[in-house]
Amino acid sequence: MTSKTLAPSKPVEKNQTPDRHGTAEADDVLSQVVSFRLAKEEYGLDIMRIQEIILMGEITQIPEVPDYICGLINLRGKVIPIVDLRKRFCLEAGEATEHTRIMVVNTRTTTFGIVVDAVSQVLRIEADQIEPPPPGLVGLEQAYIQGLVKMQEKIMILLNVDAVLSQKEETQLAEAGESKAS
Repeated sequence: MTSKTLAPSKPVEKNQTPDRHGTAEADDVLSQVVSFRLAKEEYGLDIMRIQEIILMGEITQIPEVPDYICGLINLRGKVIPIVDLRKRFCLEAGEATEHTRIMVVNTRTTTFGIVVDAVSQVLRIEADQIEPPPPGLVGLEQAYIQGLVKMQEKIMILLNVDAVLSQKEETQLAEAGESKAS
């Protein structure tokens, strides 16, 4: 499995956006977001939550897990669970292509991979481009959405990676990974 690490060329400090004169404006929060495609929608994830982006490779399946858990991979000696976001979000299944990637992400408590259709680019997002999810969303779907980014002619969904797996699911996957590693 070939891996490619994606990192910003230089860090952007929160609450520090240089204007054209070089002075910092505390009002504009600027962050960097990696955009990716899932089905026909564009999603984004804070670059600081991404450990690396790798090509699809062989995934070891594990029994008795929800269908959105693809299995486990060995990433340089560390066992990482892999989540199929299409299945997790109840979207139509898609075939892997040469653009399909695994984004290895870090949550508050664990590291896991998410399968996405394609990784697009790194974007700089200002605070005034982000809106909260609309109140009309109900159920678990809203938990996955951190916000919506208004772009020129489209909207990008900011993914709340901490909500992709419950604490119980993270614990179960960690235990399954430890048993496979030994």
